[in-house]
Amino acid sequence: MENKNLSFEEAMQRLEEIVNDLEKEGVTLEDAMEKFEEGVKLSEFCVNKLNEAEKKIEELTRTENGELKVNDITIEE
Repeated sequence: MENKNLSFEEAMQRLEEIVNDLEKEGVTLEDAMEKFEEGVKLSEFCVNKLNEAEKKIEELTRTENGELKVNDITIEE
């Protein structure tokens, strides 16, 4: 799966599909290994996207004199 043009939401959706596939009975070892490898790559992609978003938020929350203003952000599930 090519991740270059993939959105965060699409990657998360695909990860959910992979988990559901792996939970099914009758998955071959080869198929499970391929899905696991894809899942790891998607997970790394998502972590990188979240890190990029965090950096942007930090840039956007600098004060007028250039100091970084850090606000605690609580995300509800």
